[in-house]
Amino acid sequence: MPETPQTSAQLPPNNKIQTHYLTATTEHWFEYPIKAHPHHTDYGGVVWHGTYLTWMEEARVECLRSIGINYVDLVALGCELPVVELSLRYHRPISMGMTAIVKTRMTQMEGVRINWDYQIQSPDGEELYLTGCVTLVAVDREKGKIMRQLPPTIKDAFVKLSS
Repeated sequence: MPETPQTSAQLPPNNKIQTHYLTATTEHWFEYPIKAHPHHTDYGGVVWHGTYLTWMEEARVECLRSIGINYVDLVALGCELPVVELSLRYHRPISMGMTAIVKTRMTQMEGVRINWDYQIQSPDGEELYLTGCVTLVAVDREKGKIMRQLPPTIKDAFVKLSS
């Protein structure tokens, strides 16, 4: 098939997301079910693009809770994990009333940088709605600066996700 030149209306392929899943260090996904309610959608009944980010954050927070890290406790330790890098690929829309599964996993931890992968798919796994990557960095709440290292209890809990 001959290649056609890209126009400004086309998005270039996002090879980072496509290959990132092939090199992930773990196959263990945390699954978080969601349902598209009216407040998640635009006037056409299609889920608004920012809603996916909210669902991703909820899934990550619940994944951390499942290994013993409650975000409120993390904040009490003086540590926050803001998103510093984000890459998304929307494959197909989710409409009002549909259910889906947000799958997330930590793929890499380098010092205070923590990388997470995401897939949002149909409950039967047949339809892929979104893929994404997020990088978090541990920040000292009081100083407002990037930490030199994760608090030991947090680091130990994150090691559970990578094994």
